[in-house]
Amino acid sequence: MSGARELEQRLGSAKIYASGEGDASYDFPVHKVKDGDRFEFGGVALTVRHTPGHTPEHVSYELAEKDRTDDPWGVLTGDSLFVSSAGRPDLLGEEETDELTEQLFHTLRDYYLQLNDGVLIYPCHGAGSACGADIGERPMSTIGYERRTNEFLQYDQFDAFKSLVKRGAPPVPQHYPILKRINSQGPQPIGSAPTAPGLPPEEFQQAIEKGEAQLVDTRQMLSFGGGHIPAAINIGDRPELSVWAGDMLSYDKPILVVVEDETQLDWILWHFAYVGHTRFVGYLAGGMKAWNNKGLPLETVQQISVRRLAEELDRLQLLDVRSAGEYDNGRIDGAKHKYVAEMRDGIDGDLGLDPNRPIAVYCGSGYRASIAASLLKRDGFGEVYNVPGSMKAWKATGLEVKQ
Repeated sequence: MSGARELEQRLGSAKIYASGEGDASYDFPVHKVKDGDRFEFGGVALTVRHTPGHTPEHVSYELAEKDRTDDPWGVLTGDSLFVSSAGRPDLLGEEETDELTEQLFHTLRDYYLQLNDGVLIYPCHGAGSACGADIGERPMSTIGYERRTNEFLQYDQFDAFKSLVKRGAPPVPQHYPILKRINSQGPQPIGSAPTAPGLPPEEFQQAIEKGEAQLVDTRQMLSFGGGHIPAAINIGDRPELSVWAGDMLSYDKPILVVVEDETQLDWILWHFAYVGHTRFVGYLAGGMKAWNNKGLPLETVQQISVRRLAEELDRLQLLDVRSAGEYDNGRIDGAKHKYVAEMRDGIDGDLGLDPNRPIAVYCGSGYRASIAASLLKRDGFGEVYNVPGSMKAWKATGLEVKQ
């Protein structure tokens, strides 16, 4: 969610400035900015540029010396131009996709490609974000480098560009349209981290058995694999917890949460709140140690190294849970593919996977694979293996990558 109203409340006298382009409307007070509006901060001038395509109202901000505003040295590109990629025009629904795709084409051709090669770009998202297909890992780039290497900047004809846009992007995350609506209405300021009462193991188990909440274990994959509460989904405590909580969890049910370190509880709950999850039944007081000491049920996800995986491929079902673009760019031979976000409601049988046979799951580094492995365990798969390191480790050890 946007933190603008939260920041406005904390600062007291602050004003919210937001795009007034593309017929943008808001259900809370904002000062609308238009293309060409300019702000000065010390010796730097910030100039608004309307760069539609990701959304109709999208704007970027040129950076220049205030006495040389016609010669920008940088652009805060937002969700329009990424490192090695560009913003998605399909997040507002099919009825708007074609028009936004055409707007994105003209934004890239008529604005960005007209800038000097030395202009720096600072995008809003990096690798792993679903706002673009296969975004590069670097946090910044230059117009010149992107002109030479970014496929989205190579097309002079719209039809060819449109075909590129349609392939490679992961499915639209479920929380994007939800948060778009919340942001337009204006998120209610929270003021502090959401509240989650500490529940001792027996009460925590009773809350699970009621079936009214979703159970999330935020420990890292190796801890989760070693022993977790049955039916828990593993979304590890990393910055991307927000993204995956938004995409994998229901907005209709509150959350029960397991944490590794109770002193980090507020930090973790904030990450849920960033994507609109603010309702918690409670957290497991005393953590998994307290649960284990009460002799309560446990499940495990086995961990398998890439070397051992390579030796045992003949006996294992293999599932790749990366995006379609990642899968097409190189995979382990024999792997079936299902993007992890498409597994939130279970495997529907389209892959022909057998829950009675062992299955190994991999992604880019193991984080998403652990999410998927926890879902497979939840859905009745018996012998499930997560692959720590996943494709990064597979490539690092020189094992064969299928193209």
